[in-house]
Parts: sequence; C-alpha cells; structure tokens
Amino acid sequence: MSELSTADYISHHLSFLKTGEGFSGIHIDSLFFSIVSGIVFIYFFHKAAKKATSGVPGKWQCFVEMLVEWVNGVVKDNFHGPRNVVAPLALTVFCWVFIMNSIDLIPVDFLPQLANLFGIHYLRAVPTADISATLGMSICVFFLIIFYTVKSKGFGGLVKEYTLHPFNHWAFIPVNFILETVTLLAKPISLAFRLFGNMYAGELIFILIAVMYSANMAIAALGIPLHLAWAIFHILVITLQAFIFMMLTVVYLSIAYNKAEH
Repeated sequence: MSELSTADYISHHLSFLKTGEGFSGIHIDSLFFSIVSGIVFIYFFHKAAKKATSGVPGKWQCFVEMLVEWVNGVVKDNFHGPRNVVAPLALTVFCWVFIMNSIDLIPVDFLPQLANLFGIHYLRAVPTADISATLGMSICVFFLIIFYTVKSKGFGGLVKEYTLHPFNHWAFIPVNFILETVTLLAKPISLAFRLFGNMYAGELIFILIAVMYSANMAIAALGIPLHLAWAIFHILVITLQAFIFMMLTVVYLSIAYNKAEH
C-alpha cells in the first residue's frame, strides 16, 4: 500500500487475474476460487454423510441434517413437483454461493500478497463479485427454466406459453413473444446482477476501509472498529444473498413447472 497511491491500490484490488481479452477473456481467479469453494462444499458434506450414524449424531451431522431439512422445507413449500433434483440443487446453490461469498471476509490484502509471493500480481478472490461468474450461474438457471417448462408442458406447451400469453389470440403472437421473452430473460439477468451488485459493493467497502490504514494515526485507528463492524454486518449480507439466489432459483423453476396452460 505504501508504494501505491489510493487510486492505484483500489484499481489493483479490483483487477482480475485473467488470460485473453474481451469476450474471450477468462478470469482465472474467479474460476479457481469457484472450484475450490465447490470442493470445500463436497468435502465437508461427504464427510458428514460418511460419518452419519442412526445413534447420537455429532455436532457437524446435526448441523448438516438441520440444513438439509430446512432447504427441503423451502423447496417443498415453493416447488409443487418432484423434488428429487430441485432439493439437492437448492442445497448445492445455497452452500456453494455462501462459501464463495464468505471469501470476502478474508482480509483484502492477505490473499493478493500471498499470491504475489508466487509471482501472481493480480488476484480477486470473491467469485460472486465477478459478473462473469454470477451470469454463468444464472445462465444455468435459465436453461433449467426452459427444461422444466418443456418437462411439464412439452415443447408445444413451451411454444404456446411464449406465443399465446398474455393475449390469447393469434394476431398478438408477435407481441406475446416479445413480452414473454423479455420476462424470461429478465429472470437470469436480475438474478446475476443482484448477487454481483451486493458482493461487489461489500468487497469495495472492505477495500476502502483498508485504505484508511495508510492514513494518519487518528484515521487509521478508526479502521479496526469499522472493519470489525462491517465484517459482522457482512455475515448477514453473504447469508442473505445466498438464500435469495437459492430461493429465486426454486421459485423460477416452480413457475416454469407449474404455470397453468393458457
């Protein structure tokens, strides 16, 4: 920080480790930490399943069972169809997004400085603060919406849904198609930008607080309580954003699966 101006410091922390430029560019850091977060989720849940017992359960087994029951209850209340795929999907989405969000609680300089020791000069560790990552997840939800629409109503039902609603007359087919297509595309886009916006804002606030440590003693002294206060509040944010992403995924799939014929 001492070698960089405030603007350079902020810019450095908001720069991705990437290969390629433009649309073909790949954010290696977002991809890496997304995979690591997935591995962490799989490891700990596999560990709980492997050590599960019908007797007196351990603390971790209790926690996992409570989490599974809670997610299954959410899906049961909102998705009125077969839950054998949607419930595990909802659990995976919630836990995966939560773990990725939680990386934001690591001090902003720790991982970049650690990476710098290995010759990596740019690193952003929070995948959900990368619009490319959140759009990638939301696009998967988009294709699931299409899949569940076809599964519940067939391909003909899919065509009817986007050509004969809300105006059930052949003359309004172009208007219906435009309106329904905009509504469909708005779901994954809003899903991606909501998660990205909240996590990007949280990451930026942590960076701005870190900037205070380079100021005079009076201002630097405020950095510690502000950092602690924002970290505590941010625990609520990262949990809430994981829940919202999971909940909207379930709701969108429920709408696709249960929407009445028009």
